[in-house]
Amino acid sequence: MSSPFPSTEGNAVPALGPDLEDLFEDLSAVHCPGIDQIFAGLRYIALTRHNVDRTQTLIATLAGGADGLNVVSVIGQIIARLADADTNPALRQLPLEQQKHARREGDNAAYWLTDPDLHQTASETCAAITGA
Repeated sequence: MSSPFPSTEGNAVPALGPDLEDLFEDLSAVHCPGIDQIFAGLRYIALTRHNVDRTQTLIATLAGGADGLNVVSVIGQIIARLADADTNPALRQLPLEQQKHARREGDNAAYWLTDPDLHQTASETCAAITGA
């Protein structure tokens, strides 16, 4: 099967490709230092040469780690934190019912983003790399 990224001289890591590059570009419009740092880290991971062990570890850390030990689970927990007026004072100006609704939806996001089923395919990717 032919790859969308042909071999490059010296077996260099290829560019991100238009779909991923467009996604980074579109999301960079947020102009938030924390998001910019996340994207810089993700771009670094995607464009850096890794060995097999590091590749497996990165996939597990990003989304495949069991028991919620992965970046996607952290994002879910941060969403819950941002959606809760108890931990995000900016939301305290909202009416109480709206605060409750935001907290409930943040909790839902955290629940789904930490669900082990969500991480199963990334975990299976790690297993495929390690030959397990």
